[in-house]
Amino acid sequence: MAISVAVPKDLSKIKTKVALNLTKRQIICFGAGAVFAIPVFFLSKKVLGMETSLVVCMASCVPFFILGLYERNGMPAEKHLYFMLRHNLIRPCIRAKSNDTKFDEEERMKKVREEIKELERKGKEKKR
Repeated sequence: MAISVAVPKDLSKIKTKVALNLTKRQIICFGAGAVFAIPVFFLSKKVLGMETSLVVCMASCVPFFILGLYERNGMPAEKHLYFMLRHNLIRPCIRAKSNDTKFDEEERMKKVREEIKELERKGKEKKR
């Protein structure tokens, strides 16, 4: 009797776990959140009180946890943020106005005809 193990077809989605079933990236983000949140807690405890400073501490950790856990379409959160900034601020799309209608074309042709008539009239006046 042979032992069979299911092997996933797409091996690119498998990430190596370092410790506590977390990836290296998650450990770094969680550590950065802790390094940021602990001083926030101790500095705000005297001013705001225990409960409020705990809420502020947790709220200051959330962005780091999101950076560590969020992944969509195989890209982490910082890549999504980079692409959003590049698309909206660094190189925004500038679309050319291309809603010319038949009415606009007729208006342009009318102006051209008027200019031609004006030039013909000036030409006749010069010949006199």
